[in-house]
Amino acid sequence: MKILGIETSCDETSAAVVDHELCLLSNVVLSQDEIHAPYGGIVPELASRRHIRSIAYVVGECLECSGLRIDEIEAFAVTQGPGLIGSLLVGLSFAKGLAYTHGRPLVPADHLESHIYSAFIENRDITYPILALLVSGGHTSLFELKGPLNFRLLAKTRDDAAGEALDKIAKFLGLGYPGGPVIDRLASEGDPERFPFARPQMSDGSLDFSFSGFKTAGLRQIRKLGITRAHPDFLDFIASFEAGVIRALLYNLDQAIHHVEPRSLILCGGVARNSKLREQFLELAENRGVPGYVPSPELCTDNAAMVAALAHEKLKNDHSPGLDLTLNAYSRR
Repeated sequence: MKILGIETSCDETSAAVVDHELCLLSNVVLSQDEIHAPYGGIVPELASRRHIRSIAYVVGECLECSGLRIDEIEAFAVTQGPGLIGSLLVGLSFAKGLAYTHGRPLVPADHLESHIYSAFIENRDITYPILALLVSGGHTSLFELKGPLNFRLLAKTRDDAAGEALDKIAKFLGLGYPGGPVIDRLASEGDPERFPFARPQMSDGSLDFSFSGFKTAGLRQIRKLGITRAHPDFLDFIASFEAGVIRALLYNLDQAIHHVEPRSLILCGGVARNSKLREQFLELAENRGVPGYVPSPELCTDNAAMVAALAHEKLKNDHSPGLDLTLNAYSRR
């Protein structure tokens, strides 16, 4: 079975094709970073308009790269949510049109679940139960999977996501957009112990995340010390802030390991591209004696390969949805 996935949940327009063995035949991603960079963040109206202009080209390029014709595609998959409603509706409408025209099944995909299944594209033998840490600009979550498609949300962010905190600090310091990759690069030159940042803790003892206060503490330090690019402590501050975010993420993951006792760990989402987070995650996995899996950086950002991978698992487990033209987008999980 050849599955074509479509992803338009935020500001990347993407299409990908996988086969019955989950081999990735093509994965095309068109970024909008240049469009949103002047605003220091994503402008939903601009994002949806660019999706409309780009989606036909991206799907066509994806098919050409895969060496397939559209009539050789046996199922279509599309992100249904969560995400920006305007952006989601572009992909959903386009996928409905393709599925209807060619008489093929249409598989709806949850964006967060798709991120988790991105790890299976390069690692087919991940063993259940799985504990997954999903870290992105909009989401920071812990999921347990006792079996295929058996998702249980263990923890989520109560305010800002980890990626959002990194991006806002970068924006405040004028480092450009997106800020996460810039911070990753600069932090390697600083001392991560120079500025101590307290780890956020939930008063109810839950494993939920909170980065709003953490971000505020960083902004307070910037204002108090007058930190700019020219400040002698600039690189140390960047390294310390990044280290604090990573420490908070992995502490909660470590606590969840003791509760869940997983046989595999997955790190996924856009922030999973961060080099130090990847390294420390794998160190934690090794120390706990649990295999750890992190997708390649190009599969961590929003992409359609992960959408097709989730659809592949659904179809493999007889979750064949047929064609439901009433499918609608949702902004929150």
